[in-house]
Amino acid sequence: MLFKKHSIINWFYIIMSAPQTIAFLPFLIYAGLVVLLVAIMIGLSWVLGERHKEKLTDEPYESGIPPTGNARLRFSSHFYLIAIFFVIFDLDAVFILVWAVSFRELGVAGYLGIVVFIGVLIAVLIYEIGIGSLDFGPQGKKILKYKNRLLK
Repeated sequence: MLFKKHSIINWFYIIMSAPQTIAFLPFLIYAGLVVLLVAIMIGLSWVLGERHKEKLTDEPYESGIPPTGNARLRFSSHFYLIAIFFVIFDLDAVFILVWAVSFRELGVAGYLGIVVFIGVLIAVLIYEIGIGSLDFGPQGKKILKYKNRLLK
């Protein structure tokens, strides 16, 4: 018989006596406590939770407004264009913030790099304004009106 029957206490002593597992033991205890806590929380919610099945229980409900119509609405391409511009300029702000945090270590080379970077940002913004990609005023409404005429 290769394996002897050991009690839980004997297994605990075997685990505790191994030097490589001593450093890992606090993690195992912590993981066990987390699993126990999660099991208690899920068990209590199952025992104390409400159980009802009505017609409106499975209906979607958002912000107090009952759903009407189809959820798949068409958005204008301007919406996506503005979203892309937001992501681009938001990431640029992150790069500038990282530069600002470590500008002393970067020295003159870092300063010249950020000047070129901001210059390119300003040039792109001027280009976008120049081609009218950020203009949603009356001209943008004219485009939508012509589009509607073409579709008829």
